[in-house]
Amino acid sequence: MVLLASVLKPVDDTRMRGKFAETLVERPNVHVHIAGRRTGTAVESMMAGNTPRICLHGIFSGPRLSLGRLVAQGRYWRLLRVLKPDMVIVHAPELLPPTLLWQRLGRGRKFIYDIRENYALNVSTQGVYRGLVRRGLAAGLRWVEARGARRAAAVVLAEASYADELPFLRGLPPGRVAVLENKYQPAPGEARPSQPRPLPAPHEPLRLLYSGTISELNGVREAVALAEALHRIRPGGAVLTVIGFCQQPALVAELEAWARTSAVVRLVGGGVPVPHAAIVAEIGRSHLGLAPYRPHPSTARCRPTKLFEYLAHGLPVLIGPNALWERLLEQHDAGLALPAAAPNDAAKNLLAALAHRAAFIGPAFYRHGIPSDVRWAAEGKKLWHLLDAVI
Repeated sequence: MVLLASVLKPVDDTRMRGKFAETLVERPNVHVHIAGRRTGTAVESMMAGNTPRICLHGIFSGPRLSLGRLVAQGRYWRLLRVLKPDMVIVHAPELLPPTLLWQRLGRGRKFIYDIRENYALNVSTQGVYRGLVRRGLAAGLRWVEARGARRAAAVVLAEASYADELPFLRGLPPGRVAVLENKYQPAPGEARPSQPRPLPAPHEPLRLLYSGTISELNGVREAVALAEALHRIRPGGAVLTVIGFCQQPALVAELEAWARTSAVVRLVGGGVPVPHAAIVAEIGRSHLGLAPYRPHPSTARCRPTKLFEYLAHGLPVLIGPNALWERLLEQHDAGLALPAAAPNDAAKNLLAALAHRAAFIGPAFYRHGIPSDVRWAAEGKKLWHLLDAVI
């Protein structure tokens, strides 16, 4: 039995549920329990029913900054004591202290720490916390992560760059550290697209998509501004679907106001989590995926999950300035990088670039076909290789 655990990530999170759990149950007699943010009884029952060997446990609900996170620690501890898992995979640093205690109180207990973000860097640079709280929290995170990494059977990195960014990894044996990127894992039975998404004719609406985590840092304001500018200058107009979860109440209120008053913006989710299947469905209905992230130290060296999702479906992508992402798009002929500019200028530059491409290259992106190396299959093999080595 394996327990996968987070607090803020939903129980149907794409990495825990869609990638790790689906990989684990490929082998018979493996049962997986997932602890995380509640997503509603209907969703949890549906997900657990599809694969009987996967069971979901909602241990947290409510605002990110609330006492509910302490309650979640207690619920997680109860799962450890009741389930008695053979292996625990910890997907959140705040669950390391109870995991370390659980390990110390029993013989032969093993856990893997999955590092999904550079948490201390995020706390230090993203402006959510201030002053002494920010410095103290960043130092505390780095301390507990260092302790957890030393006592973990293995450490998994969602980004290759973390191997250089996180100093506490440098003393670990190479065989105990593995990079498992957030590449795309199709849902069971999901058909693979055979052709890239074509762009519409100028007189037809251009359907834009902004999906996943909604935040200012991730460029949602830039996405809305670009969509409104395109709507003004394109004969067929443009429509932007913003779908995902936002943990900033003030920003959710703004998005809801935009959706009520604008003919351009459509909001799905916002203040509530959205099933990943709904995001995949929107990818299939869209013409261009937007990833206009603002330049920031916490994202500069990461490759967002949405990039892999868009590429796996043959959806052309628009990104902001980022050399790492540009190389990925160039490798697969998957989209365009737009230089920073005012919304009207950005819209004009985009239409000019698409017209130039249609005239000299051909209207379709992905001239070499939809790439296969953006899928999770190879990462899943690495996960089992790691588990076989440490169990």
